[in-house]
Amino acid sequence: MNSTPSAVELTQTFHHSTSTHAYEIQWTSLGDPNSPPLVFVHGTPWSSRVWTTYAQTLCKYFHIYLFDNPGFGDSPLGSPLSETENRISTKVSLDADLARQSEVFAALFKFWAQTWQQNPHVIAHDHGGLMCLRAHIIHHCDYASLCLINVVAIGPFGQPLFKLIAENEVVFNALTGPVFEGVVEAYIRDAAYREIGKDTMEMLKRPWLLNADGREGFIRQMVQANSRNTEEVEHKYPEVGKRMPVQIIWGTEDRWIPMETAARLKEKLNARDVVLIEDAGHLVMYDQEGKLGLELGWWLSHVTARKTI
Repeated sequence: MNSTPSAVELTQTFHHSTSTHAYEIQWTSLGDPNSPPLVFVHGTPWSSRVWTTYAQTLCKYFHIYLFDNPGFGDSPLGSPLSETENRISTKVSLDADLARQSEVFAALFKFWAQTWQQNPHVIAHDHGGLMCLRAHIIHHCDYASLCLINVVAIGPFGQPLFKLIAENEVVFNALTGPVFEGVVEAYIRDAAYREIGKDTMEMLKRPWLLNADGREGFIRQMVQANSRNTEEVEHKYPEVGKRMPVQIIWGTEDRWIPMETAARLKEKLNARDVVLIEDAGHLVMYDQEGKLGLELGWWLSHVTARKTI
């Protein structure tokens, strides 16, 4: 892509507190509230803006929900509650902690659900997949269907870069200016199979370059990503595909999570199908925007037609 579509502004704020942190999650919705709800969930180190093209197109047929996870895009990092701040360990303080992100997403989901007449369809990318699975299995969020795109959901996890940063966190936190920007840009480029356009690259890396909080946040994502854990939910995966239709979409050239993972995940989840998109890496929404749009359209037309039969 050589340019990015006009951004969708996240004009709503959801306030939520866990036992340790307070959050302000930025979100918005598009389309007719009477249309079937459709929720998009992003991963790391991205934001809801990776879904802009699809949200603006599908809002003709669905009531679209977009949001930024805590510490990503427009949503600030969760703030430790004053009474717990001194008792929060370094591990718990990581804004990329998937257990806490999943808990916050589940709370936001249930807030939205107060106005729904039916369960939503959910589309998730990267660690958004594990978030959605945790929200469903642990927090009892029910979906009409689930579409998982190059997701983090089963181990083993991590890239060599995750381990390198986790073992040298102080060194990487000291990087600034063009050197740090080069690390972020190289990381993003590695997620794509095709060359990322200038406007898209600027949009993807901007939140991590704005200030020290952004730089530290990026490093936190990498440190936490080195220790993802699915033991709490993975043994319950077989039940997911029995409760709802599950579709898996994968870019065949994903250098972060190999294509073979898609077949393993299909078996574990009892998913309906795996769709492989050629000439696409982890950022399939930029590598093959049209092909992904076609597959999403087919999937959503299929599962919504199924509901009316």
